[in-house]
Amino acid sequence: MELVTEKREQDINNTQSAADEDSRERIAVDLKAGLHPLKHKFVFWYTRRTPGVRTQTSYEDNIKKIVDFSTVETFWVCYCHLARPSTLPSPTDLHLFKDGIRPLWEDSANCNGGKWIIRFKKAVSGRFWEDLVLALVGDQLDYGDNICGAVLSIRFNEDILSVWNRNASDHQAVMALRDAIKRHLKLPHGYVMEYKPHDASLRDNSSYRNTWRG
Repeated sequence: MELVTEKREQDINNTQSAADEDSRERIAVDLKAGLHPLKHKFVFWYTRRTPGVRTQTSYEDNIKKIVDFSTVETFWVCYCHLARPSTLPSPTDLHLFKDGIRPLWEDSANCNGGKWIIRFKKAVSGRFWEDLVLALVGDQLDYGDNICGAVLSIRFNEDILSVWNRNASDHQAVMALRDAIKRHLKLPHGYVMEYKPHDASLRDNSSYRNTWRG
């Protein structure tokens, strides 16, 4: 068992080292081109699905990659061409995730993590989503390396914003991320934040039910 664990940790470290090297090379190329590189490369994804029970196969089939970007300049080109949340039908999900992480509970970067959830009236969700997108792209949130991505879920009566993190069992990091989100979004008094580990979502096949309040 110890040998298996050590090998797994070594594989993770090797993967991380390769990713770090790729990131350094990417940043060097962007700088040489006169661009302003971001700390991370990101991908926007889009999901439009029919209401009903989520299955892994159907959900994966409906996730579509929109665009990726790694510099300030390419971000703004991409973002200015995206549809505004207020124009999207229900149910729709917009995902912003670090490159290499799919917006799936089962992804290796997400499977041990969870998400903070905030529910918004539809009239204001777009503003808070934009603030969060800029915070993630600009690496402005504390514990940013623990963040995998964010999702805006367009629903019939409300919109739901969620921030996904890597490790649901690290209580200190989970609560610190909650505080960072509250501070950066300047959430009005009375807004409730909920948390749900992804393994719980896998068990009850639900993204937003059976959460606990933070």
